[in-house]
Amino acid sequence: MTLDASAVSAMDTSGAWLLHRTLRTLRQDGRSVQLRGLRPEFAALLQLIASCEVARPSAAAAGALARIGRQAWLSLGNAFGMLCFLGENSLVLLRLAARPDRIRWRAVAYNLQTTGFEALPITGLLSFLMGIVIAYQGAEQLRQFGANIYVADLVGLAMVRELSPMLTAIIVAGRSGSAYAAQIGTMKVTEEIDALRTIGVAPLELLVLPKVLALIVALPLLTVYTDVMGVLGGMMMARAQLDVSFGAFVDRLDEAISLTSFLIGVGKAPIFAAIIALVGCYQGFQVGGSADSVGRQTTVSVVQSVFLVIVTDALFSILFSWLDL
Repeated sequence: MTLDASAVSAMDTSGAWLLHRTLRTLRQDGRSVQLRGLRPEFAALLQLIASCEVARPSAAAAGALARIGRQAWLSLGNAFGMLCFLGENSLVLLRLAARPDRIRWRAVAYNLQTTGFEALPITGLLSFLMGIVIAYQGAEQLRQFGANIYVADLVGLAMVRELSPMLTAIIVAGRSGSAYAAQIGTMKVTEEIDALRTIGVAPLELLVLPKVLALIVALPLLTVYTDVMGVLGGMMMARAQLDVSFGAFVDRLDEAISLTSFLIGVGKAPIFAAIIALVGCYQGFQVGGSADSVGRQTTVSVVQSVFLVIVTDALFSILFSWLDL
């Protein structure tokens, strides 16, 4: 077979690679191929392409054990990076505690508004509906035993001690934690974080600590608010399904919920807030140089935040059970 290249008047690297690939394919099929009429400069380019070609070894598919090991190693590295990030923020927080004038109070107030005040509608609505659902599900069982008044115990303890802190944390993780990761990730893609370091502004002081402090203040307040809304929803359902008056419900609620239970629920909130803020900011700093990386790390931040919140709540339950609280 003879290829006539005398009519080729221009050739770039892509054209030379296409011609080289065609010649190689034909020769691998067992044909004898000759190339004629190619200009010297094009022939030199074709020769350069042929000399740069490197045989790529076929990669063997990794086994199940290798995939498990690789994933475990990546998870260990991620956990170590998160621990380092926590340590860096702790050192920055100690320095700011020694010099409170360096705290960016305007940024703290702005984050307090966006993560706290603006989250009131969605957290209140979901908590209200959760109280209605709990009271409705328990109404049928309590009515069978004539224990209608104990719906206050069911709704009150479930909301105040467990559901309100965890439900609020999950909502905030999906709403604010993802926003933290997306904001910092976008700033990293556009090299704004590098610009901050260039002008001498510490990114942790400007971007992370205000978010952490604001969320630590906002989440306990949101938890108290969702406690009230959840109990209100349960109260309305108890009135409709069990004929329990508002006064009787409140009287029984005062007996059912102790100060310890209330403080346990509210005391979880700052821990959940620190987890959500730190995970969201850390994943934002892990963004690479593409917009796809922003979306990926934002998703990872929400998943990790919700997972860690639930695991932490389970550990709290075990600890309080040991302490008989």
